[in-house]
Amino acid sequence: MSSAFIRTLGVDLPLIAAPMAGGAGTPALVVAAARAGGLGFLAAGYKTPQALDAEITTVGAAEVPFGVNLFVPNPVPIDPAALRRYADLLAAEAGRHGVTLDPVPVEDDDHWQDKLDVLRARPVPVISLTFGIPSRADLAALRTTGALLVQTVTSLDEARAAAEAGVDALAVQATAAGGHYGAFDPSAPVTAAALTDLVAAIRHAVDLPLIAAGGLSSPQDVAAVVSAGADAAAVGTVLLRSDEAGTSAVHRAALTDPDRTGTVVTRAFTGRPARALRNEFTDRYGELAPYGYPAVHHLTAGLRRAAAAAGDPERVHLWAGTGYRQAADGPAAAILTGLADRL
Repeated sequence: MSSAFIRTLGVDLPLIAAPMAGGAGTPALVVAAARAGGLGFLAAGYKTPQALDAEITTVGAAEVPFGVNLFVPNPVPIDPAALRRYADLLAAEAGRHGVTLDPVPVEDDDHWQDKLDVLRARPVPVISLTFGIPSRADLAALRTTGALLVQTVTSLDEARAAAEAGVDALAVQATAAGGHYGAFDPSAPVTAAALTDLVAAIRHAVDLPLIAAGGLSSPQDVAAVVSAGADAAAVGTVLLRSDEAGTSAVHRAALTDPDRTGTVVTRAFTGRPARALRNEFTDRYGELAPYGYPAVHHLTAGLRRAAAAAGDPERVHLWAGTGYRQAADGPAAAILTGLADRL
């Protein structure tokens, strides 16, 4: 483990509270991670630039190290006819919650350039990038902020490409991770390599600091990825029930439901592979949903919001990694320091 990289991050503990877009990640969770000696990330995904600016201001006022994660525009094209067919399939699901689905594909880059403007105006110590490598011009713009640039990768080929692009570090994500799988090509077959094997292979081939992510839920898991060559470990699912997380009530309850039968990688909710707790929606539509991000995300977003508000866990994206049984109530700081017991 490289203590030099940990010092570069401005932290004492080689543990990172991973960015969790959609509400689970909060400024309070980011601050708690930092005060435990680790690093937290604000998730810029799905937020307006104004909301991101406000969250940066909130965390900045705490005077702690932190990072911001960006979704890099990497749309997956979708046939409008395929989206209409999927909307028709989901009509009854939407109807039970009084939602009307709009099958017109939405073009959306998640306010990419506006968020770059925010980060130029309000520099942060670390910026991580997910779904793809930004253009050369955008990487140069990010470089002017002075932030350490971390690229999410899911394979050796992606790691090599990111290193050639000139990023400062890699977040190595395995398929055991909860939420979206950060592969550059989401329609490619998902490689179910163990995180330790993936870290070891990338460590051998690429001379950059590595942050390991995906399914880490115990001190033994964290120690194993460090032994495999990671400089730090990132965790998300184990923090979903923490005091500071913004996880919805229906999601928190599902994480402790003994009748849940595990997790599955599905494109049913967003048109991009993501790991979630199995529910009726993933079982019915996992093989029927078209690839197409963010079009499918926008198609189902209203249904998912309505289901969450109604306490209906069968039509909500219950993002969770394979270690979800280890998610516990309590302060995030205690969860993070406990995970460092074997280091």
